[in-house]
Amino acid sequence: MTRTSATLDPNTDEVVDSELVPSSLVSIVPILRVANEIEKDNARVAYLCRYYAFWKAQKIDPKSSGRGALQFKTYLLHRLEREEVVTKCRLARSDNIEIQLYYRMFYEKNISEGQYTKTPEEMAKIYQIATVLYDAVKIMIPGSKIKPEIQRYARDVEEKKEQYGQYNILPFYGVGNNPAITKLPEIQAALRAIRNMDNLPSVRRLGDREKPVNDILEWLSSIFGFQKGNVRNQQEHLVLLLANIDRRSRGVEDYDQLDSHTVKHLLDKTFENYVSWCDYLRCTSIIDSHKVPPSIDRQQLHLLYIGLYLLIWGEAANIRFMPECLCYIFHNMANEMHRTLFRNVQAAVRGGTYQAAPLGEEAFLRDVITPIYEVVRKEARRSQGGKASHASWRNYDDLNEYFWSDKCFKLGWPMNRKSGFFVRLRDSYVGNQFVIGKKKPKTNFVEVRTFLHLYRSFDRMWIFLILVLQAMIIVAWHEDGSIFRILDEGVIKNISSIFITYALLNFIQATLDIILSFNARRSLKPTQIRRYILKFIIAAFWVVILPVCYSRSAPNPTGVMRFFSTSGGNWREQSLYNYLIAIYVTPNILAALLFLLPRIRRHMERSNWRIVTLLMWWAQPKLYVGRGMHDDIFSLFKYTLFWIVLLISKFAFSYYVEILPLVFPTKLIMKMHVSSYEWHEFFPNVTHNIGVVISIWAPIVMVYFMDTQIWYAIYATFIGGIYGALNHLGEIRTLGMLRSRFKSVPLAFCKRLVPMQKEEPKRGPLEDDLLMRKNIAKFSQVWNEFIFSMRMEDLISNRERDLLLVPYTTSDVPVVQWPPFLLASKIPIAIDMAKDFKGKEDAELFRKISSDEYMRSAVIECYQTLKELLFGLLENEQDNMILQHIFHEIETSIQQRTFLIKFRMSALPSLNDKLEEFLDRLQADNVDSELYEAQIINVLQDIMEIITKDVMTNGSEILERADAHHQDNFGLEQFERINFRLTEIRSWQEKVVRLCLLLTVKESAINVPTNLEARRRITFFANSLYMKMPNAPIVRNMLSFSVLTPYYREDVLYTDEALHRENEDGITILFYLQKIYPDEWKNFEERIRGSHDKTEATSQWVSYRGQTLFRTVRGIMYYKEALELQCFLDYEKDDEIIAGFQTINMTKHHMDLKERARAMANLKFTYVVSCQIYGAQKKSSNERDQKSYINILNLMLTYPSLRVAYIDEREATINGISQKVYYSVLVKGGDCIDEEIYRIKLPGPPTVIGEGKSENQNHAIIFTRGEALQTIDMNQDNYFEEAFKMRNVLEEFHKHHHGQRAPTILGLREHIFTGSVSSLAWFMSNQETSFVTIGQRVLADPLRVRFHYGHPDIFDRLFHITRGGVSKASRFINSSEGIFSGYNSTLRGGYVTHHEYIQVGKARDVGMIQISLFEAKVAHGNGEQTLSRDVYRLGSRFDFYRMLSFYFTTVGFYFSSMVTVLIVYAFLYGRMYMILSGLEGRILEDASVASNKVLEEALAIQSVFQLGLLLVLPVVMETGLERGFSIALGDFIIMQLQLASVFLTFQLGTKAHYYGRTFLHGGFRYRATGRGFVVFHAKFAENYRMYSRSHFVKGLELAILLVVYQVYGNSYRGSSLYLFITFSIWFLVASWLFAPFLFNPSGFDWQKTVDDWTDWKTWMGNRGGFGIAQDKSWESWWIAEQQHLKYTNIRGWILEIILACRFFIYQYGLVYHLHIARGSTSRLVYGLSWVVMLSALLALKFVSMSRQRFGTKLQLPLRILKALLFLGFFSIMIVLSVKYGLTIGDIFASFLAFLPTGWAFILIGQACRPCVKCIGFWDSIMELGHAYEYVMGFVIFIPIAILSWVPFVSEFQTRLLFNQAFSRGLQISMILAGKKAMD
Repeated sequence: MTRTSATLDPNTDEVVDSELVPSSLVSIVPILRVANEIEKDNARVAYLCRYYAFWKAQKIDPKSSGRGALQFKTYLLHRLEREEVVTKCRLARSDNIEIQLYYRMFYEKNISEGQYTKTPEEMAKIYQIATVLYDAVKIMIPGSKIKPEIQRYARDVEEKKEQYGQYNILPFYGVGNNPAITKLPEIQAALRAIRNMDNLPSVRRLGDREKPVNDILEWLSSIFGFQKGNVRNQQEHLVLLLANIDRRSRGVEDYDQLDSHTVKHLLDKTFENYVSWCDYLRCTSIIDSHKVPPSIDRQQLHLLYIGLYLLIWGEAANIRFMPECLCYIFHNMANEMHRTLFRNVQAAVRGGTYQAAPLGEEAFLRDVITPIYEVVRKEARRSQGGKASHASWRNYDDLNEYFWSDKCFKLGWPMNRKSGFFVRLRDSYVGNQFVIGKKKPKTNFVEVRTFLHLYRSFDRMWIFLILVLQAMIIVAWHEDGSIFRILDEGVIKNISSIFITYALLNFIQATLDIILSFNARRSLKPTQIRRYILKFIIAAFWVVILPVCYSRSAPNPTGVMRFFSTSGGNWREQSLYNYLIAIYVTPNILAALLFLLPRIRRHMERSNWRIVTLLMWWAQPKLYVGRGMHDDIFSLFKYTLFWIVLLISKFAFSYYVEILPLVFPTKLIMKMHVSSYEWHEFFPNVTHNIGVVISIWAPIVMVYFMDTQIWYAIYATFIGGIYGALNHLGEIRTLGMLRSRFKSVPLAFCKRLVPMQKEEPKRGPLEDDLLMRKNIAKFSQVWNEFIFSMRMEDLISNRERDLLLVPYTTSDVPVVQWPPFLLASKIPIAIDMAKDFKGKEDAELFRKISSDEYMRSAVIECYQTLKELLFGLLENEQDNMILQHIFHEIETSIQQRTFLIKFRMSALPSLNDKLEEFLDRLQADNVDSELYEAQIINVLQDIMEIITKDVMTNGSEILERADAHHQDNFGLEQFERINFRLTEIRSWQEKVVRLCLLLTVKESAINVPTNLEARRRITFFANSLYMKMPNAPIVRNMLSFSVLTPYYREDVLYTDEALHRENEDGITILFYLQKIYPDEWKNFEERIRGSHDKTEATSQWVSYRGQTLFRTVRGIMYYKEALELQCFLDYEKDDEIIAGFQTINMTKHHMDLKERARAMANLKFTYVVSCQIYGAQKKSSNERDQKSYINILNLMLTYPSLRVAYIDEREATINGISQKVYYSVLVKGGDCIDEEIYRIKLPGPPTVIGEGKSENQNHAIIFTRGEALQTIDMNQDNYFEEAFKMRNVLEEFHKHHHGQRAPTILGLREHIFTGSVSSLAWFMSNQETSFVTIGQRVLADPLRVRFHYGHPDIFDRLFHITRGGVSKASRFINSSEGIFSGYNSTLRGGYVTHHEYIQVGKARDVGMIQISLFEAKVAHGNGEQTLSRDVYRLGSRFDFYRMLSFYFTTVGFYFSSMVTVLIVYAFLYGRMYMILSGLEGRILEDASVASNKVLEEALAIQSVFQLGLLLVLPVVMETGLERGFSIALGDFIIMQLQLASVFLTFQLGTKAHYYGRTFLHGGFRYRATGRGFVVFHAKFAENYRMYSRSHFVKGLELAILLVVYQVYGNSYRGSSLYLFITFSIWFLVASWLFAPFLFNPSGFDWQKTVDDWTDWKTWMGNRGGFGIAQDKSWESWWIAEQQHLKYTNIRGWILEIILACRFFIYQYGLVYHLHIARGSTSRLVYGLSWVVMLSALLALKFVSMSRQRFGTKLQLPLRILKALLFLGFFSIMIVLSVKYGLTIGDIFASFLAFLPTGWAFILIGQACRPCVKCIGFWDSIMELGHAYEYVMGFVIFIPIAILSWVPFVSEFQTRLLFNQAFSRGLQISMILAGKKAMD
């Protein structure tokens, strides 16, 4: 499996020159590698090779102009000068002869003799060395002087070297000792198929090189000019696909030809999207072309089609994200191939040559891909790094959707570069500045940054909610509001007005369609434009006609109704309105009927018949994607029922709790007349107190629209729990449950994880027993490998391992040999039971023992094993005779029921003690052989003496009989001759260990294993065996799959230096982990005891507990181990299986089996890690990069099956200009270096266009293999026992769900393994676990809206590579790249499932800042999703109830989070309006209004969401389901005690802030969360920078609102609901202000608090600007925080200014409540307040300017000026106080009034920054902002300082943050205090 001896030491200083070659000289790398390879063999020849490398480097770059060329050539020259002196010739006197002789020897030894014995990998290296050596010979020796023999050898090497290149899995043209995979019949059949060149026209290569064309892909390459690396890659790809598909369709083992259905199946799978595209565009598919001659070889033609598509796809680079563009390219190239094939049939028959213009190797890349790539790249530049709006540039989707229209055929073939697709991009460079030219129109959709997308995408939901709200208000407004009066004529008449609202809302939707699609008008089809206009006209018609008819049918109309009623003449028909309603809703009725007939709707949407298209045109415009997404009737029924019940509950609650109680006070308020106000009322004549009504109803209406999210959380939790229970989750959740059901585990294992055998005739008892033993033997192989893997991971100790193992060999024990942990204490109990037994009958004793099945098994096994051991040890015949008599006596006495008579039970304890001593002696180390043997003999003799004298009643008779029969042993003691050779046999040792455990283990083994993670894994694995899963196929018939992991620059392996690097508290990572995982560290020390290299082992131990690539790769490579074991179980004989996988002897048969198992694993599994910058790390001088490179290389050397793909950047001279050239490269581990397998040139840098992670995956996906693809991220892990289920889960692709659709994405369960680090990590772990289990369970079934949420889902690879890949990559809009692959899959007819019988490990962020960055990233991503075309199409094309599911589980959750926060604002601002205007006091004079608490009741619902309680609900349900509800309740209580609600409330603010900001301004940027161990203290300044705008500012604003509410408000003071509401808002304020410090390690440590304040003051005092980091200067940070305003659009600026204006309300309202105002409501009061405000600002400005101008030279005048200003201010206060009644309260109220006004100035100044700069006030705004930041920081810091001063707070906070167990809290306290005393 692994090769550990070949790894490199990452700490070595040795430089490998071949790996440090600059990119401009990369062609000399093979020469230097050869020199290093032959150095030990002949140093002089190695020197000559380096000389040749230097000569070639000089020739390539004579001026050393390439980057790093001069330095490298200087280094190489110095080395040559040194080696010229040191090295000497060995074979001759001159270098010329030396190198020729060495070449001859090398050829004869390695090529002539070794080509039939060496592996293809060895031959590839040999031929490379031979080629380089001969090139060196030619440089040193003129051609005429080279020996003929050498020239002959060189020609032979030149002819054959292409056959021996480095390969990935299959060596295509190697001969000799090929690997076992090439001997598989399916591989050979596939190779024959693609090498069938019959009837193909021969082709001429460029330059007339007469090289043979070996297969159809090389033939295609000769015609179209594909790259050699691409051809080789796709050759293997195609062969492996054919072989795997073909094997499943066969019932025989050996065959020669592919099955006829194999190629057809692959053809259909590959071209399903292409055929659909052709049908959509109404053009004839090449696949179905009628121009194909009937005599053509169909299989060969189909293989040509598949090969051509794969070659196009393999070289398409970024264009792979444009699947229909690839369809267009294939369509035209296949046409061209047809012309080549069918015009030259006669020429092919005659053996002629096709005389086409020869194409170079890169012709396809140059002529087809690069022009399209340049278009994509130019459009990406227009985004200006995210600064430009989405509407101003075309992304991948826009360019791909160009090919959804038949106008794409105007491009022609070859593509016309002057067509509209390529031209009119007037972009250019002026110097280094990119200048944007005229933009091209968007295609089909425009991502306009506006909240209106939510309405447009989910208009049916909003219309439904609004209409129901209107209807409920109408019913509630009518008389007593009883719901039973809904049938009253008047009520019905009023309710019918909802259709007018419906028409108005539809008109808004039609208007939005036109407005939001305006920028795409030039790309829309004429039919689509006509539809938009017609819908607008008709919507406008209904908006007019329905109100007119409704008003004319209303009695005694008034107001607007009268206007409508008098228009249109005297025509009055009361029923006309009803007829119009019937006509208006007819389309909805038809849609409802089709909703109930999903199959008909599905066929209509997918149909390309023109009549159907015309019928569907109005309801749903034809689009290539999103057609036919409707589910079967059963699925539809389930999620419809779910939503109907949910909506009934929601509307009933809304009506009776939110709406009905509010109607009566609203009526009273509207009837009241308020004539006096407490401020100057600008609109005193507004009737019905409409301002109060809005203030009261606004929060209620917002709660109404939001609380569906709450009801969804409740119902989803309930349904998810039911589904989980039905799926048998949690049936085995403890060790006790496992022990009680372990008997049935082997049978369940064989039923679920062992391939089903063909039905056999009924067996007898012996055959059944053999089958049971075989099943247990198979189970034991997997179980024991599982236990071994946990031991290697240090989750269990050696003793626990032995207790958990099941014996590999069964020997002659007649009972099942259960693992010792099940048999713990059974033997001691049985001995005590027998010793204390008082009865006389054997049967009674045996019945007691047999009543416990495990005890019976233990007793029998101990007896049989001891018998076997003793007979094996004793060599003397007399001793064996005695044993035979003893055991005969035992067995006959049991049969005759005289056991208790013939044997004394009282002596059993002493016998047991001696047996334990005997077994201990056998296990002891044999240091002194004589002493060792003597001790064993003595103990054995004691045992026999106890048996014969103490236990047996007739033991002396047995000894006498034995002595009588063996008189020849005179002089020898009994039991002295022992066979000590047995102690060296492994299987015998295992029996000894097991017997010792059975005899000695007591009750403590019941708790084995003690490690919680080991327990979890064991119980989950056992539980999963009882869950429903597909039957396992044999390995050979399973689906092949690949795993792809994107990697950028994360940690690969922690270095020794990193482990021992101390943080600010003197704590190292190693020490931290030793305390966090003490049991695992102890197990690790036990495992490596005696090891020499403990440093590397320690680094790996730490890395396996972090989020490192080492951990991920180790976990994924378990797949290969599992496959090899499964192959052994599939093909080995029964007796060998019973003997064991680990114990088989390495005979030729077994070696072949092992080789076959490895071959089968390689056939089925491929692992590619896309290390994007691996090439750059290799050449980097940065120490971290170099170590990352060495560690990645070591991974390849350790795991030979691991492949690494990277993007290689090289310098090349093209047309005399040095340019960068990019390649996708695949490498594998060789002998201490990496070996290049494939190199494919790219049209340009691949990662500058789209999202980095998606592009990283895309460039590497061409190197993956198989029919399935699992995407695994860098923060994931895998487990051996779960890897064993992989073939089961892959069978899900063959199951057809919901009609005829098979799954396209298999969702897998995740286990979050970072929950033990801290309370924050535990919160995140629980939250994430609930989402990936119960959350996704409900999404998949019944709601049917599960998508792809990152990793580790498994994709139908062929489905997705032909539809754009496994992620979408458009920059910024696809920032959450993972979920878009789920959207894309669903829109294109895919289906996503979720499976919980298998799990993959996953890490989550563990620190406060890390978590906040992650939440910000996800919120940003959801904001961008809301603007996307995918969300619009899913929202508009799902049926109504599935659309509801989609909304509330994706963007709706984040919108509801934002609305939750806005409700608090609406409530408080509404209250402030009522309080400060005096309306509240006037209205509350009415007792009926004063006693109404409906507003508080409604807001209480919102508070539940705000406090995060609903997010905990699924956690409790899932924990209860899987671990027990008592544990779930305890966890819930502990979470609340650890302030989980504070954390969740804080994260609510994060979601709301970043989601809203993305909508308003965009400005998304990737936020690296970091994946390290978070045990550091974040400084106050760092927290302030992170949370100032998202939480602190908003928290202080809400605090001011609450203060105003508390001081001036009078309502509901005695209400408990009032207290709950205000408490919940104060709780939100406290959470937003102090959660970062509460969850900050050492956040309340006094010394750190002092240091934080010093750091804060330094940061605030540093003036920076451009070029200074944000963490060094407040000014730099302040400017950076405004970047989103710099690039926002006009809507963003206007909205920002409007939102800022709310801060002026404070001043306007509060100044009228000052005592100094004396109750005046004159405008003069407000005017004077502005005088005061402006005076204060001018004074501050004056002081600031004075300090800037005179601060350094005239300190004294400046101080005098400040003193005068202070005295003047103090004097004014005294005068106002004495003369005008100014009070202390007025001063504080003034601060509350004027502080928000100043903040409004800052916000408006930031939004209008260009204008403010023009008028010269920008510096003033900055000064004012600086003052405000000081004040805010001080306000927040004061409570922290006070709490830090209290001694016990810091310890309490540490326990709170880290304590899951009290002892762990103490350990963390030691860590944070820096107490590193080791135990």
